[in-house]
Amino acid sequence: MSTSPLASAPSVPFSLPPSSVREAGGLGPGLVGPGARGPAASETTGPRRETWAPFDWVGFVPFVLCHLAVLGALWSGVTWTAVAVGIGLYWARMFGVTAGYHRLFAHKSYETSRPFAFAMAFLAQSTIQKGALWWASHHRAHHLYSDTPRDAHSPLQQGFLESHLGWIFHTGDSPDWKRVQDWARFPELVWLDRYYLVPPVVLGFTVWALFGWSGLFVGFFASTVCTWHGTFVINSLAHVWGSRRYPTRDDSRNNLWLALITMGEGWHNNHHHHMGSARQGFFPGEIDLSYGILCGLEKLGLVWDLKQPPARVLEEGRALDAARRSARSA
Repeated sequence: MSTSPLASAPSVPFSLPPSSVREAGGLGPGLVGPGARGPAASETTGPRRETWAPFDWVGFVPFVLCHLAVLGALWSGVTWTAVAVGIGLYWARMFGVTAGYHRLFAHKSYETSRPFAFAMAFLAQSTIQKGALWWASHHRAHHLYSDTPRDAHSPLQQGFLESHLGWIFHTGDSPDWKRVQDWARFPELVWLDRYYLVPPVVLGFTVWALFGWSGLFVGFFASTVCTWHGTFVINSLAHVWGSRRYPTRDDSRNNLWLALITMGEGWHNNHHHHMGSARQGFFPGEIDLSYGILCGLEKLGLVWDLKQPPARVLEEGRALDAARRSARSA
């Protein structure tokens, strides 16, 4: 398949221009892509919370209660069926986060139809990480300001706890619309973003109806909490723990362990060097389960045009790896 209803939206290539272009000046506010202007010095060195909302205690209380709900398993008991449901929902919804929130909505690293895009948004939002457009808009800002004072979840700037989860409660519920104009033209996605609690409520009630209280506490709530923290460690740890292949302008790192629990997102230095790729494990041995599933979906005709790292990026990576091996053996 070569065309898509989504393709009618203006396609914004969310990858950083070469360093010479960034240093020269010019990225329009909100967009990360060739031909746009990089953040001015005042934008990267200004007060880190100048645009943040006050701490959202109303949203924080349900977040805490979801953690406490897992303790309901002490009352309901734990069944093997509930454990199986929880494991299945963790991996299914982690795929929604990685392939939906991240690789589709934030980076447009592959093409799909409007119905399947809606399904991916629904699956991703069942993790209770707000709307797909909210997620994409903040993630695009992260790449624009990565590890500067304007990066809302940089562990180098904000510390572990703030980068892990605190930032979520300073950013409100509405997307930064100027950053997601390409998706905002689809009313079904705007509706789902506004009513972002519909997917988790539907899923939670379905799990409870099918598998009872143990299914709810273990299958739904425990898997939700695990999915949250599996996602959050990319923000809080993937810029401080691991190895650096590419000399990016931030401190992003590659980490096998983070890649395993997030279905491929741990190859974070690869991703920050070339963020438009649907494949984040660039080299053999860099396990990327989300990309493997996307390849299967491509064979079924549900997605297509999976973008790859260009040959120059791979060749640069091989040269850098060879140089490091040579330096270690010297």
